Amino acid sequence: MRVVITGMGVVTPIGNTIEEFASSLENEKLGFTLLGDRVSDQLEVKIAATVEDFDTAKLVNECGVEKKDVRKLSRFTQFAVAAAHDAIADAGTDFTDVDPYRAGVICGVGMGDLGLTISEGAKYNEKGPGKISVFYIPMTITNMAAGTVAMKNQAFKGANFCTTTACASGTHAIGEAFRKIKDGYMDVCIAGGSESCVNEFALGGFNNMHALTRSDDPEHCSTPFDLNRSGFVLGEGCGMLVLESLDHALARGAHIYAEVAGYGATGDGYHMTSPSPTGEAAAAAMTLAIKEAGLEPSDIDYINAHGTSTGLNDKYETTAIKIALGEHARHTAINSTKSMTGHLLGAAGAVEAIATVIQIEKGFIHRTLGYTTPDPECDLDYVTDKKRDVQINAALSNSLGFGGHNACILIKRYNG
Repeated sequence: MRVVITGMGVVTPIGNTIEEFASSLENEKLGFTLLGDRVSDQLEVKIAATVEDFDTAKLVNECGVEKKDVRKLSRFTQFAVAAAHDAIADAGTDFTDVDPYRAGVICGVGMGDLGLTISEGAKYNEKGPGKISVFYIPMTITNMAAGTVAMKNQAFKGANFCTTTACASGTHAIGEAFRKIKDGYMDVCIAGGSESCVNEFALGGFNNMHALTRSDDPEHCSTPFDLNRSGFVLGEGCGMLVLESLDHALARGAHIYAEVAGYGATGDGYHMTSPSPTGEAAAAAMTLAIKEAGLEPSDIDYINAHGTSTGLNDKYETTAIKIALGEHARHTAINSTKSMTGHLLGAAGAVEAIATVIQIEKGFIHRTLGYTTPDPECDLDYVTDKKRDVQINAALSNSLGFGGHNACILIKRYNG
């Protein structure tokens, strides 16, 4: 069964609609915000990629959430409900013609609501367990994004779960949805990732493990593959896609953005935070996706890299790409959307998959921003000069998560 993408929705630091997001990619909008007095002077991190203009009124006015219930939904769940609503609207149908048990929701989330854990933990420490909010558990658990999306869209009562594989969560969600449709278990699935944990607690934790940049320059804070890269910028956001069997999409005359044709998932089995220096497992994920699509490495025109702007990730991902593509790696355009959005953790793979689809449909490859100094160990084509107008026929979108979780999806131009 062939699987196509027929709807998309986003909440990101560079746009909360597909139109805004696409324009930002083309026009190189940066989504970085100086934190200022949002954090204490003790924190060395000065910058983050936050969603500044998310209006919760949309949840009530468009998404079916009761006004009194908005406060019962964590921010990552709010993002998921809003983005899923837009993706379904973009698909042009409410899918009530589908058996509801063959329509599912899979949403990756990495961290859950750390902010609520902090505030409720303070109440516990001060007043004891009796003062912990009755909503603490259902607001914090990562699966609530997928669960709430289904609650607000009654046509989706099939497989419903959360993938939590750190930075690979969103890509794993899309890949698992692809598999379920391809193998005949579902006809349609809302899939993606959502995350919102930009707070001093999370920033401090990531900073103390030397993962975050301490730059205070929005122009040069997220600099994937650059010799002077100094860590990632913590971000928040959500991307949701409607995946549908080709037969069903054609039968209803849907607009088809692109085709998901392959998926690879592997594990490094190496280290808690560092990718494997060999790059072999990450390369295997790419190879599996290419083989499933029935393609050769030489067919890959473009890779949306994980590209975190950390010293080890960018170097070892470069190694993995060389293994997977061989000599063709030097003829493949590679970029990192994180150079504009920062690292959205569990949402990163989904937002970057949408960025890949947009570039396929519109025929361009966006520049990797912030890059100034070549790194001899990162010696591929990272599209650092300017946006390229080019037709993309086959692309990979990579995600490499803490714990050694590797996920890759292959997205093709839809040609009937």
